[in-house]
Amino acid sequence: MEWNMFKITLSTDDLQNYVFQQLNNFYPDNRLLNKDTLFKQSFNHALERTEYCFQHVALQAYHRKGTTFFSHLHSDQYTLFLWFLSNSVWKRYEDTELASKLFNLNKTLNGVLCMYDAGMPNIFLIVHGGAVLGKASYSDFFVCYQGSTVGAVNGIYPKLGKGVILAPQSSIIGDCTVGDLVTIGNQALLRNKDLKSRSLYYRHIDTGQHYVKKSSTSWVQSFFNVPIIPNGDDL
Repeated sequence: MEWNMFKITLSTDDLQNYVFQQLNNFYPDNRLLNKDTLFKQSFNHALERTEYCFQHVALQAYHRKGTTFFSHLHSDQYTLFLWFLSNSVWKRYEDTELASKLFNLNKTLNGVLCMYDAGMPNIFLIVHGGAVLGKASYSDFFVCYQGSTVGAVNGIYPKLGKGVILAPQSSIIGDCTVGDLVTIGNQALLRNKDLKSRSLYYRHIDTGQHYVKKSSTSWVQSFFNVPIIPNGDDL
């Protein structure tokens, strides 16, 4: 089916019913029926946001014959849609009950802990699920892999620039200001430390020590089909 030139594996009605039935199966408290209108309006808003996000993704699975594509059976795509839906419910209606159910559904199905009121950007990717994304300051073109964490130390969260990517099992926590086009390597931990733009921060596989080096190319650019233009002054 198509929705504003956005190809979806289910019709919008079927996709809405699909999510609706999942919520009622996992949380059979019979309280969702009273919120049908809220759910439908938030659903349409979430689809708009999902389409906008996917339009910028370079990965083949997000496009079919030149048209942006969304499969309800592609877990990474469905993860993003569920987050947009939970956030739309929160932003438009401040309905914590329905937003919490959608958050819990995403956590249950995809292992993603990202609260409905987190400040996720308009364009981002979660690859392979299993991520913990706290209420940091995010920017567009954020990418994280499985096992990655963005969290706080003593209530202070990181500030992430444009085009930050976290490799599997990596973390950014605490009072960190991270520039644009920064790569955090596998199993690396950035804690209460700043990184300039175009940095590669990685953990040595043998010694476990962490290193920083300047990077002339950015891994994150390969995930998107538009140039990521840095905002940072430290290029």
